[in-house]
Amino acid sequence: MTVILYSHDSARRHVTPDGHPEQVARFDAVMAALEGLPLDRREAPVTPDAEILRCHPAAYLQGLRDAVPQAGTRQIDADTHLSPGSLEPALRAVGGACAAVDAVLAGEARAAFVAMRPPGHHAETATSMGFCLFGTVAIAAKRALDHHGLDRVAVLDFDVHHGNGTQDLLWDEARVLFITSQQSPLWPGTGGASERGAHGQVVNLPLPPGTDGALALSEWRGALARMRDLAPQLVLISAGFDAHRDDPLAQLDWDDEDYAALTREILDAAGGAPVVSCLEGGYDLQALGRSVRAHVDVLMEAAK
Repeated sequence: MTVILYSHDSARRHVTPDGHPEQVARFDAVMAALEGLPLDRREAPVTPDAEILRCHPAAYLQGLRDAVPQAGTRQIDADTHLSPGSLEPALRAVGGACAAVDAVLAGEARAAFVAMRPPGHHAETATSMGFCLFGTVAIAAKRALDHHGLDRVAVLDFDVHHGNGTQDLLWDEARVLFITSQQSPLWPGTGGASERGAHGQVVNLPLPPGTDGALALSEWRGALARMRDLAPQLVLISAGFDAHRDDPLAQLDWDDEDYAALTREILDAAGGAPVVSCLEGGYDLQALGRSVRAHVDVLMEAAK
């Protein structure tokens, strides 16, 4: 049994302005890093609207559809843009995450990785922001809970920027343990340790600039003890790789092996629960490729 890889070439059709960090080349870097690996490669499907509506209102979805330009790009907030080809890959990112949940819960694999863009963890209930349109991982969690009937899901986020959207979408969800580390202070300015969710089920791990992988791993070990106690039925990961020391958008000091080490810790604490990992940030192309490869290599080791 190997890891399932969900992706789709439409990720190359979400075009941002020249110089924008969330660029088409990110997808190319990820796919090049995974080339040649014995993965079960599957097409990420377009999600039905009903999946989006698990987390976002219909008016928000229609507003995004109406905002897609006929040509060029349209700025919809300070750093989020739409092009004519943007909506399909965003819908396929959600579709890939939901298909991955279905597959691992059916026993087709122990783990899956969804390599799509744009990312999703900053999209709030009715607000796109931070390059993100839909709360991909939060929607996948809701599918696991409400379609598959799970009652213990863990969502983990190690992107350098706080997953404010995921936190917003799951704030009232008692069935989900949400653990997230992020540089602080840093955009979007949320993610303080005092933000604990409506049921105390949110664990924020703010890390000061310069935090290296060893210190971050120590923080994560403490939080993962809580996941171990939960005995989750499914683990979802928002896999952002912008805490890397080479990333231009932040100031943490992780390296490729730190992502491998954290992935091993997550899998150990998961206690055999299936895992679905979804690509979020990472803006130095070389560091992104290497870090994704380190992450997926560990997922593959565990799948043997």
